[in-house]
Amino acid sequence: MELEPELLLQEARENVEAAQSYRRELDQRLQGLREARRQIKESASQTRDVLKQHFNDLKGTLGKLLDERLVTLLQEVDTIEQETIKPLDDCQKLIEHGVNTAEDLVQEGEIAILGGVGEQKEKLWSFTKKALHIQLDSLPEVPLLVDVPCLSAQLDDSILNIVKDHIFKHGTVASRPPVQIEELIEKPGGIIVRWCKVDDDFTAQDYRLQFRKCTSNHFEDVYVGSETEFIVLHIDPNVDYQFRVCARGDGRQEWSPWSVPQIGHSTLVPHEWTAGFEGYSLSSRRNIALRNDSESSGVLYSSAPTYFCGQTLTFRVETVGQPDRRDSIGVCAERQNGCDSLQRDQAVCISTNGAVFVNGKEMTNQLPAVTSGSTVTFDIEAVTLGSTNNNEGGNFKLRVTISSNNREVVFDWLLDQSCGSLYFGCSFFYPGWKVLVF
Repeated sequence: MELEPELLLQEARENVEAAQSYRRELDQRLQGLREARRQIKESASQTRDVLKQHFNDLKGTLGKLLDERLVTLLQEVDTIEQETIKPLDDCQKLIEHGVNTAEDLVQEGEIAILGGVGEQKEKLWSFTKKALHIQLDSLPEVPLLVDVPCLSAQLDDSILNIVKDHIFKHGTVASRPPVQIEELIEKPGGIIVRWCKVDDDFTAQDYRLQFRKCTSNHFEDVYVGSETEFIVLHIDPNVDYQFRVCARGDGRQEWSPWSVPQIGHSTLVPHEWTAGFEGYSLSSRRNIALRNDSESSGVLYSSAPTYFCGQTLTFRVETVGQPDRRDSIGVCAERQNGCDSLQRDQAVCISTNGAVFVNGKEMTNQLPAVTSGSTVTFDIEAVTLGSTNNNEGGNFKLRVTISSNNREVVFDWLLDQSCGSLYFGCSFFYPGWKVLVF
C-alpha cells in the first residue's frame, strides 16, 4: 500500500511527459500547416501577378504588332496609289495641252475666216499649214476603268477565330512543379544541388537551375542541361543562398513551373591556392591556377591545410599544356619548398600521364591520362594509427581513393605523424595547364 502513491506519482509524471511530447508534436504540425498555408498563399499571389503582367505585356505587344501591320498596309496603299496615278497625271497634262492648243487654233481659224479670202489669204494659208502640223486626227489613248487599279482591303475574318483558339489555350496554372530539389550538400566554396522528378508522367529533356543570395531579389541561371546534379561554385561561406529548379518536357519549348525554393549555405572555408608564386597566375577567388610562361618551377601549394579527412577534394583541369612525367596533382602532409613535384615522401599524387605516386613511389595501378575537362577527386579516410610512447615514431594510416575519368585506385597511405588537415598542390613543367580546385 505504501508503494501505490509512488506508482501513481510515477505514472502521473510519465503522463505529463507524454502530454508535453504530444503537444510539441502538435506544435510542429501546426508550424508545418502554417508553412503550407503560407506557401499556397504566396505562390497564388505570385502567380496572379505573373499572369496579370504577362497578359498586359501580351496585349501591349499584340497592339503594337497590329499597329505596325496597319502602317505597312497603309503604306502599300499609298505606294500603289502614287505609282498608278502618275501615268494618269501625265496623260491629263498631255490632253490639257491638246485642249489649249485646239482652243488657240479655233480662235486663230475664226479670225482668219472672218477676214475674207481676199484680205486674209496669207492668214488662211498659215492657219491651214498649222492645222496640218498639229494633226487634229491624233488623240491620246485614255485607259478604260477595267484597266486601272481599283484598290480594296482583303481581310480574312478567320484570323479572329484562330487567335481566339490560341488565346483560350494559352497558359496553364500548375499546382505542383514536376521537379523538386532533393538535396543540398556543402562543399568548400560551393554547394552541390541535386534534384529529382516528382511527376512520373513528365518526361524531362532539360533542367534549369537558378540561385541567388537570400538578400537579393534576382535569380540567375547557373546550369541548363540534362544532368540532375550540379555544383554551384563561388559560394561565400556562412551566407544563405536560395536555389530553385525547373524542367522542359521532351519536345517542348516552354519551361515548367519552378520548384519550391530551398535555402542552403556552406560553412566550409573555400580552397585557395597560394598567391605570389612566380610560375602561376591565379583567378580573383584564387581557386583557379594557370601555369604561366615563367621559367620558375616548383609545387604550388594551397594557402592553408584546408582539406580534412572524410571530405572529397576535386580538381578540374580546364586547359592543358604539354605533359611531363614529373607533373603532379595531389595532397601532402606539409609544404616542402624547393621540391619540383609532389612525387615525394609524405605526399600522394597523380601525374598528367595517369601514374599514381605514394610517398614518392610509383604504384602499379595507373589511371587514364589527364586531359582537358578531366576531373580528379581525392577521398581520404583515417583507418588506424600505431605509435610508440607519446606518438613518437608512429605510423598513421589513411585510406586514399583517387578517381579520374570513371576509374579509381584505392590504397593505404602511411604518414610519419598525425595530420588533422592536409595541404593540396600541383606542379607542371610546361605552361598552359589550368586547374580549378573545390
